[in-house]
Amino acid sequence: MRRHELTDFEWKIIEPLLPNKRRGVPRVNDRRVLNGILWRFRTGSPWRDIP
Repeated sequence: MRRHELTDFEWKIIEPLLPNKRRGVPRVNDRRVLNGILWRFRTGSPWRDIP
């Protein structure tokens, strides 16, 4: 696990709170998306630096 990623414990708390409806375009890995958003906030990096 990397320094800025969610732990398994944190993910178990957050996962049930996410929407689970499967309409439209298939969703990407929710955990990966949240890790990216949290990385941005924890590092203070500008949004344009996120791939």
